[in-house]
Amino acid sequence: MTIHEDRPEAKSVPGTGPQRLRDAPRYLWLVFASTFLGWAFDAMDLNLLTLVLTETISDLADTTDRGTIASIGGTIIALKLLAWGVGGIVFGALTDRFGRARILGITVVIYALFTGLSAVATNVWQLAAFQMLAGLGIGGEWAAGAALLAETWPDKLRPKIMQLMQMGFAAGFFLAALLALIVGPFGWRWVFAAGLVPILLTVVMRKFIREPERWQAAREAAPADQGTLRTTRRLLDRDLRKPTLIAVLLGIAMMVGSWGGLTWLPSWITELSGGPAHVGDSPSHAFMLLNAGAIAGYLTLMVLSSVLGRRTMFALFCAGALAVSLVLFTQVDTLSGVMWMMPLYGFFVVGGFGIFAVYLPELFPTVVRATGQGLAWNFARVITAFGVLGSSALVTAFGSFPAAAAAVAAVYVVGLVAVWFGPETAGRALRDV
Repeated sequence: MTIHEDRPEAKSVPGTGPQRLRDAPRYLWLVFASTFLGWAFDAMDLNLLTLVLTETISDLADTTDRGTIASIGGTIIALKLLAWGVGGIVFGALTDRFGRARILGITVVIYALFTGLSAVATNVWQLAAFQMLAGLGIGGEWAAGAALLAETWPDKLRPKIMQLMQMGFAAGFFLAALLALIVGPFGWRWVFAAGLVPILLTVVMRKFIREPERWQAAREAAPADQGTLRTTRRLLDRDLRKPTLIAVLLGIAMMVGSWGGLTWLPSWITELSGGPAHVGDSPSHAFMLLNAGAIAGYLTLMVLSSVLGRRTMFALFCAGALAVSLVLFTQVDTLSGVMWMMPLYGFFVVGGFGIFAVYLPELFPTVVRATGQGLAWNFARVITAFGVLGSSALVTAFGSFPAAAAAVAAVYVVGLVAVWFGPETAGRALRDV
């Protein structure tokens, strides 16, 4: 039997297809592997800049001044986040228009190519341009991959497989930290060059992965003039207006809430270590511990989100993220204390993102699923981009990195309230129209 002969897209309707993960045919696992790796490499390429930021900016700008490095680095990260947000929204709409597998492959090539090209940047402006272009692909990948996976696997197995796919983000964080440890000693350019590896993934996707029949049927049933703009406007229709708003608010709560901690942790760890000369591999070790906790968080969501419901689990993780952030950033003042807190911080703050993998696809019908997911997932990135531009002012206003991170974490309250206004979708089949 060839890999195409056990393709089950036509069976991905409620009550049909395999009922256990171990019974899933090879094609389903190939789709999972493609989306998992696409998301993992997405997270890896996203975080490479953060891990080699000081060395890169110091070299390109020919400066060792911490203030200058922080200012230039913050601007580049902000521009990348802005491009990430825009790319996610735009590519989400394009995914509903032109296909999940097609746009997924395009976004992987974009983020891998421009991450790799960052290795040959000769000044900070070239680096900024390459990172912005990489950000467009990084932002667009998740919506396309999540829609492809959700519409290919049968409804009974969809929640578990979506949670497993979301673990790719933690895997990508880990890969980035590992690259910084192994390749970093050879220079920051080699770290960025390693970001080209995901392009190989598109060779497999182009050869074997096909568009879900669920999406093809929905597109054929759509009006003949169903363009990208009209697809986007569908989110404002009466039946989708409220779910769209709730999804955006949940995205803002989790993404903005995590931004302060994840962005300022390396700088705070450097301070606690006694400066750049003494920090060593501490940031990489911290992020590895953080992602070990994140994986535990994803697994917990995979087991309990269908039992307790999507809203309850989101609320629990949101409350946990708020609590652990306040403890970490107001009560801990030693490097060893930070390291001990990293797994718990990762469990709630990064692991909490796992709920989006299962909840967002269930909020939107097939004809606008990627558009809705892209908007909810990435609108917060646009907001975060402006936050990064003002990050120096925030740190100055609150007096330190941890104090600023604790203040930003208050946004989790938005998620705690908003989620109860959204629908509970556990046990429901995906909508097509």
